[in-house]
Amino acid sequence: MRLCFAKGLIVVLALCSANLRGQEDRRELEWEELAEIYSCPEWFRDAKFGIWFHWGPQSVPEQGGGWYARHMYMQDVGKQVFGKMANPYHLKTYGHPSEFGYKDIINLWKAENFNAEELIAFSKRNGAKYIVALANHHDHFDLFNSTYHPWNSVNVGPKRDIIKAFADAARAAHLKFGLTSHDNRHLEWWKPAFGADESGPYKGVPYDGRLTKADGKGQWWEGLDPADLYGPVPENRTPEVIEAIKENWEKRHFQLVDTYRPDLLYYDGGRFSYGLHGKAVSRRLYNNSLAENGRIEAVMLLKGRVPGTVNEVESGGSNTLRKEPWQSEITFTDWFYKKDRHLAHNARTILEMLIDAVSKNGNLLLNIELHPDGTIPAEQKVIVDIVGDWLKVNGEAIYGTRPWNVYGDGVSVRGGRSLTANGEIRNVDENAATMKHKGEHYNQRTTASPEYASDEVRFTTKGKAFYIIALNPKSGSLFIPTLGLGKATNPGKLKSLVRLDTQDKVRFEQTDRGTEIHMPVGNGRSYPLAFKAEFKHVKF
Repeated sequence: MRLCFAKGLIVVLALCSANLRGQEDRRELEWEELAEIYSCPEWFRDAKFGIWFHWGPQSVPEQGGGWYARHMYMQDVGKQVFGKMANPYHLKTYGHPSEFGYKDIINLWKAENFNAEELIAFSKRNGAKYIVALANHHDHFDLFNSTYHPWNSVNVGPKRDIIKAFADAARAAHLKFGLTSHDNRHLEWWKPAFGADESGPYKGVPYDGRLTKADGKGQWWEGLDPADLYGPVPENRTPEVIEAIKENWEKRHFQLVDTYRPDLLYYDGGRFSYGLHGKAVSRRLYNNSLAENGRIEAVMLLKGRVPGTVNEVESGGSNTLRKEPWQSEITFTDWFYKKDRHLAHNARTILEMLIDAVSKNGNLLLNIELHPDGTIPAEQKVIVDIVGDWLKVNGEAIYGTRPWNVYGDGVSVRGGRSLTANGEIRNVDENAATMKHKGEHYNQRTTASPEYASDEVRFTTKGKAFYIIALNPKSGSLFIPTLGLGKATNPGKLKSLVRLDTQDKVRFEQTDRGTEIHMPVGNGRSYPLAFKAEFKHVKF
């Protein structure tokens, strides 16, 4: 009997010890440990092109810029001129902000034609390999079923969990899914909502930021507290109150990461939102991924370069070929749908941004600015369809590729200038200083940018395949010095060259000075042409 008891005790102790070891093995790593072992996942490096739905209540007003919620309360927007139409448009369309504020704009947003499955199908059909949705903006409104924040899309406006709809549709389509959070500045961003007109008939009348929960009795927003949306009145913001708001942010974003399990998360800033609070959520994102996959398959994006994260460039691209993967983000106008701004992009500029990013080890995330009802504006749809058509034919030069040791050649690469003469783009000089950008954010090419010179090319590789993409192809001769047999950059003896869209072989001559390609007739729309090159002695 004693022997049986002793054996039983040994078994129990062994099981307890094994369980403790298992718990230790499953210990959540600290952020610094995660950053040390982090490597950008291959799915992200292979995907290259994603589509973003930066959508919310600020899509409702047709004018006023991407910060409508803030600028509608400002008679003078100062240097933020992109929002100068917000206040006059609001007064004309909805009334004075003391009587009809942003909370009322939220209530107008119904998303009545929103169909996540159709949007995802459209995106996938046009080449997107991952989908990203906005979870909240600077307006402090959550587009998900938030337990910790009553101002959310399930309680107000659409009465739907927008993020769940996007997440379910993306995964049903076998696409990766990401989220963006911009709610890291609302306390400062919302201060104009607590002001009043400085002149005019409403001079001194407080805006609706100063309304209280009690003021909502008998109103559509009865039971909701404006202070939960706009923040507490500025004079009541003690350190304790501010810290409680940051802790609430953390709870909301823990729920966001745990419930919707994003493959990608982006904070709109150079560092972690609210410091340690943002780092804690990022840590949760990576630990969740590690537990599910045995390795970190998630991507954390920041505008700053922080170990363990991937760098995001807003409305621009990298000036150099980078060792680490990165992402460019661009949009058509002001991030939210607006009619008072011209389109910054067409199919040509989107393809140029994509190709340039990929050649420099980056991805491109394109925002589609949905109508408030959830449908795609016709003018944007046409453009994305063209991008998709190009990718269907030339995608092998984009998806799953890696950069070469030189990202490209041409006027902008060598630092020269160009001009248009007799309908052709020509090189003017080799003055590198004239083409240097001071920064990368906001250096994007747009419809206002001059055309690339006709010798402008970008390179990508995949295994033993080498791709040459002419950004602004013209009939005649294309000379590429980088591919000269006598150059240090020479990848080897060129064996064959095939045009991807027709599979036709293309004539070329390779000398010590460079490679001359006899360009076929252009495609008539100045869209890039991609060529697949084979080399006898591959050196890349």
